[in-house]
Amino acid sequence: MKHEKLDYVEFAARDLDATKAFFNRVFNWTFTDYGEAYTAFDHQGIMGGFYQASLASDPSRGGALLVFYSRNIENTMSKITAAGGDIVRPVFEFPGGRRFHFTEPSGNEFAVWSDQ
Repeated sequence: MKHEKLDYVEFAARDLDATKAFFNRVFNWTFTDYGEAYTAFDHQGIMGGFYQASLASDPSRGGALLVFYSRNIENTMSKITAAGGDIVRPVFEFPGGRRFHFTEPSGNEFAVWSDQ
């Protein structure tokens, strides 16, 4: 842990099992369950967890947007859709690269970017 640096992030999840399966299938995440209503992940650039709730992180409503990096954006997008994710903003260019936004099965929005 580094002093005064981001260390942990938490998200709501309507369906913890579907969210865990999605992140395991797409990004090979593993989880540690703490009871029936909380699961944690680590070794992903930042540690974090999902808690059972009928809410979702939505950047258009002020929620934080966490962004993954990919060396092959099209391959990552294919894995996301195959695992049940929805592309909510198709690939677009921005200064420095390209990115797209997706939601996972519990509705939390994330993005993926690439400099390739």
